[in-house]
Amino acid sequence: MSIHLFDFHLSQEQEARAKRLHEESIVIDMLYQGPMSPLNFTDEVTEELKRRCEKYINDPNDYVFRIMNEAANMAAQGYLPEFRDLWLQSGITAGNRQITGGKDSRGMEDSIQWLAAAQQQFDSFDWLVKATKGEHIRHAKREGKVAGMVTTQDTVWLGTDLENLENMYKFGLRVIQLTYNQHNHVGAGCTERNDAGISNFGVKFIKKMNELGILVDTGHTGRQSTLDACEISDAPVIASHTACKAVSGHARGKDDYTLEAIAKTGGVIGVVTVPQFLNQEKERPDMDDFLDHVDHLVKLVGIEHVGIGTDWPMNMPLFIQEMIATKIAPTIGFRAQDKLPTSDSLLGFEQYIEAINITRGLVSRGYKDKQIKLILGENWMRVIEQVW
Repeated sequence: MSIHLFDFHLSQEQEARAKRLHEESIVIDMLYQGPMSPLNFTDEVTEELKRRCEKYINDPNDYVFRIMNEAANMAAQGYLPEFRDLWLQSGITAGNRQITGGKDSRGMEDSIQWLAAAQQQFDSFDWLVKATKGEHIRHAKREGKVAGMVTTQDTVWLGTDLENLENMYKFGLRVIQLTYNQHNHVGAGCTERNDAGISNFGVKFIKKMNELGILVDTGHTGRQSTLDACEISDAPVIASHTACKAVSGHARGKDDYTLEAIAKTGGVIGVVTVPQFLNQEKERPDMDDFLDHVDHLVKLVGIEHVGIGTDWPMNMPLFIQEMIATKIAPTIGFRAQDKLPTSDSLLGFEQYIEAINITRGLVSRGYKDKQIKLILGENWMRVIEQVW
């Protein structure tokens, strides 16, 4: 699969510098949907996924998430070499391997298929390391391997028994997003009609995360819940994947006051590559829109608090990505005004092997080598090594 190099009008010297920086840096994507993208799924692979998951087709939620897991399963069985090749070609050192509570995120029992799918990858691929501390990521970089960080985007499935949190920590869970758009036991999400903040149980939950050494993530968390988390947590708070509301006005973004609160905890804010989250006016948002959010954050909170959390495109065939936007999104708190893309990806980041465009873009914006390395991964490494 060929790489589309976004036209930043770089000189030969700048191109060489970007290539060097991308190769030698630790690159961390804190909301990594890869390694594959819709462009990488051939008709043959897509038909095989449909065949394997056909019995679930009457339940759109289950069908979508089964196909997501089945792609990794095919790779573990040796049928999808692209899974490995694309990750290694991308230059991304570490990305999350996401677990949740099954098709509706309601309980621990439904989470088994997700836990199994994540562990199968670690057991099957000798090039993939389960990262439960920072040194695992640095070791993977030295050895020419990649690292997977076990994360989740909701807390509903963990219930209200904090022993579940302890057990998931033992499994390797190291990043937990407090809410996903809507209300849960912990607090309110970013698309709820009210702004309720963190619950009494949520206070206990965050303190337990601090005790265990799990990163507190506020990517989809509502404004007051995010501010509360920053006040409650004894450790840095992050937003694994978000945008700047001051730049795009999107509800999935965070306002400047909230972004500053996250930074004051010592945390890091990851910028997404979801097109409409970055620019709601442009017909086809591109890498320059992504960089506008990076620039805004650097000026607002300082370069030490800026990272990457792409969240798009999805690791699935295009028809499944379209199903998520049209059938699944309305059931998990997305509204029509949120403009979740169906088929579009960010121009310049349509597949994960184009990650070098992030580095090239940072070069084009005049960032120095040390600054680029901070944004690419060292900022995430700082909070990982502190918290884990």
